[in-house]
Amino acid sequence: MKGLPLKIIASTSLFVMLQIICGAGNTLHPIILVPGAGGNQLEARLTGAYKPTSLLCDRWYPLVKDRDGWFRMWFDPSVLLPPFTRCFAHRMTLHFEPHLDDYFNAPGVQTRVPQFGSTSSLLYLDPHLKHVSAYMAPLVDSLEEFGYVEGETLFGAPYDFRYGLAAKGHLSHVGSKFLDDLKCLIEKASASNGGKQVILVSHSLGGLFAIQLLNRNPLSWRQKFIKHFVALSAPWGGAVDEMLTFASGNTLGIPLVDPLMVRAEQRSSESNLWLLPNPRLFGGTKPLVITKDRNYTALDIADFLRDIGFPEGVYPYENRILPLIENTEAPEVPVTCIMGTGVRTPESLFYRNSDFDEQPEVFYGDGDGTVNMVSMLGLQSLWEDEKNQSLEVIKIGGVSHTGILKDEVALDVVIGVISKLNSNGTTFVAHEQTLVDAYRR
Repeated sequence: MKGLPLKIIASTSLFVMLQIICGAGNTLHPIILVPGAGGNQLEARLTGAYKPTSLLCDRWYPLVKDRDGWFRMWFDPSVLLPPFTRCFAHRMTLHFEPHLDDYFNAPGVQTRVPQFGSTSSLLYLDPHLKHVSAYMAPLVDSLEEFGYVEGETLFGAPYDFRYGLAAKGHLSHVGSKFLDDLKCLIEKASASNGGKQVILVSHSLGGLFAIQLLNRNPLSWRQKFIKHFVALSAPWGGAVDEMLTFASGNTLGIPLVDPLMVRAEQRSSESNLWLLPNPRLFGGTKPLVITKDRNYTALDIADFLRDIGFPEGVYPYENRILPLIENTEAPEVPVTCIMGTGVRTPESLFYRNSDFDEQPEVFYGDGDGTVNMVSMLGLQSLWEDEKNQSLEVIKIGGVSHTGILKDEVALDVVIGVISKLNSNGTTFVAHEQTLVDAYRR
């Protein structure tokens, strides 16, 4: 089906105003926002078992803590200073215990995610730096303009983004507890809104958690509680950028930080293993990492982990992650995927000297700057034979991975989808819309 012109879609703002004037706010389906990895705030507290890596990283740092010893760990501006970057990386590092088959915090480090159920912690990475750390604030503002009310029809589901999920038969206490908490939040949001079904809206990694929640609950539960699932910039098949993270470290655009200083911490993250390129979508013919000694495709990731000096990642990858990503089942609730396109995105990495301590030469392809198109379009490939699954794909030209949460056109598209769901209960059929730069305002 041919895409709708953006000048039609962009009229959403007027339509939203009419909806509010006509009283659509009284019949809104509640929304729960599930953020991406770096969009979650994280707090920490140190116990007597904590062993500092330096004098600067002793238990006194940081000076500002609450009465119970909790302090902000992510995001905190001190991470930009090298001595504190090391301290931050040490405290953020997870440890996989093979005999317990699960991931755990560093000894003596307790962590928590603030304000579960609220969107408050999703607005900014650091509420003290609002002008430079806005995350979901523009999206929340748009939803509130539409008529949503924080704590009544609008909720947030933050989580500890270092942890992920594991295949059946393996433990993942932190990730599984988040799914339990999210399920309870959905049921409470529905009950407090007269039994109305909930609209799940995710960004990035949040989409992987959301689809797992749906598929780990019976169809009867999904049909009772879920109106629609809207996934923004979802990395259904991982990303090549994640291979850079494992090989050489990734500063995620944060200035002044040495990527090698945070590499070990990033390798320890359970969710980062989850985001490595999925062999089902990336295949085994195109090299994703190129060195003078050998090339690595998505089928060679276990060898890649060994060769970069991270052999301890092979067991959890092969036993916990690969079975988890082998098949993303269709949940049989309507799904809309909204994504940016036309932004230079890492597609292959070239290490000239086979030295993974150096930053590679990067070759680019299509995507949103972080996630490759083959990954964001993954559900189309995985569900092409599904007869009972409604899937809509909307592409927005020139919008980046996080820009989708603040770009004016992107927000109009998202609110337009929410508006349709609240106005007439339309179920989308499987089709694709392409919104091109030529129509951008």
